[in-house]
Amino acid sequence: MAWLERLSVILACVVPATLVDAALEAPRQVPAPPSFAGQLLIAAPSMGDPRFSQTVVLMARHDKNGAFGIVINRPAGERTLASLLEALGEKEADVEGSVRIFAGGPVQREIGFVVHSADYRRPETIDIDGHVAVTSHREILRDIGRKHGPKKSLIACGYAGWGPGQLEGEMALRAWFTAAEDARLIFDEDRDKVWDEAMKRRTQDL
Repeated sequence: MAWLERLSVILACVVPATLVDAALEAPRQVPAPPSFAGQLLIAAPSMGDPRFSQTVVLMARHDKNGAFGIVINRPAGERTLASLLEALGEKEADVEGSVRIFAGGPVQREIGFVVHSADYRRPETIDIDGHVAVTSHREILRDIGRKHGPKKSLIACGYAGWGPGQLEGEMALRAWFTAAEDARLIFDEDRDKVWDEAMKRRTQDL
């Protein structure tokens, strides 16, 4: 997908687009289809793809070019921040602490993503909805290790991606529910409870 070309070693970002059309007789703007960016995508109990069974996905981008999100409830292990930076070719003696790593999705699991509260910002930061953001620079790992980073953060490897119209097709098949983004579910809730709690908050049965 064209909007995934800016993937870095830390984060992928997507350039949003609007959908505009012109009629033959009189120019008019066609409303863009609903976007799920900034919402939680919740796998329905009937989800047929085992890779997404009982997953909750934070949607980072969704437009006519496709959709991009990060699974937030699949812990994959724990690593020190120093070891993460070393894996990126950086040796830092003054960073402290460990972080949990999450399986962010089945696509490009070698790529890492930092999802964080919007109180932290760098020139590379992409604001999702004013409450949650992502940053495409390894400096955020240093800042977290030096206690200068965001109040809340989540590091995930891999992502969930959909081509143009693909997510809309899955929604039509009722494979997913949606719920409003909630920072407590993203960062604080026991990961074993995230899917159940998100299901309670789903906006509608699809």
